[in-house]
Amino acid sequence: MSVIPVILYGRDHAPNYTIPTPLCTLDTCSITQGQLQYDPSLAGNVFFAALFTFFLVMHLVLGLYYRTWTYSIGMVCGLITELCGYIGRVQMHYNPFIQTPFFMYLISLTIAPVFFCASIYVCFSRLITIFGSHHSRLRGRLLIILFILSDFLSLLLQAGGGAITVIADNFSFEHVGINVVLAGLGLQVASLVIVLGLAADFSQRCWRKQDDLDEKFGVIRDRRYFKGFILALLLATIVILVRSIFRVVELAGGFHGRLWNDEVAFMCFDGAMIAIACTCLTAFHPGLAFHGKWQLVKKA
Repeated sequence: MSVIPVILYGRDHAPNYTIPTPLCTLDTCSITQGQLQYDPSLAGNVFFAALFTFFLVMHLVLGLYYRTWTYSIGMVCGLITELCGYIGRVQMHYNPFIQTPFFMYLISLTIAPVFFCASIYVCFSRLITIFGSHHSRLRGRLLIILFILSDFLSLLLQAGGGAITVIADNFSFEHVGINVVLAGLGLQVASLVIVLGLAADFSQRCWRKQDDLDEKFGVIRDRRYFKGFILALLLATIVILVRSIFRVVELAGGFHGRLWNDEVAFMCFDGAMIAIACTCLTAFHPGLAFHGKWQLVKKA
């Protein structure tokens, strides 16, 4: 097998590093010259693409039926972004040397959980209303404003950092892009940790004063499905946090690090974690959990 070399200071600091060119194919170039140092699994990536397509259809249907607009917008945007990322990975299976699918994968799968986090924050604000806003250290609307702003900044950092890596033509510039993405991921991790802390504090306050809960929504709180919704929301938050921590560690090693080029680790700690989160956020949809009173809770 012949290799088409291109001499340039590339991602691994080395001056004689061979990178892919438009002429590269799996027959003419080594896989180590590809955008990833492995051939992405066709079956695994098609599976995740199909799974997120299913979730997308479900959220479109449930969102329209229950009119959970603020929740559904975040979920739909996140699922479309996840789908784009896995379509890029499927294309990379057939040609790992072209850049466009790699950029689809890199940017889409990096920023997608930001949208899921936004939906989680919206649900948390509704829970504060249902149990009683006087038990929370932050009012529901203030919580949404603060964390959605944090989410938006995280999105800008991750997307901007990804864009920098796309146009980078040397290691130093590319490393700047990676650091910007890491800053966005770090902000996302911090936001999730703070939300979990606020949720733990809120649940403790409600537990201590169960006779002082908002009576208006007692019927909703007593439903077994609603209790399952709370647990599902908690699990979704935790697995997205695990995924975000993994991406920080993964990207810290750079595009030629061992973890970045480990597809099994990626499938387990990114694909599977987000799939679990989406399963929770779909099976326990707030439209069902709130007994069709999503809009009523918003106005309370």
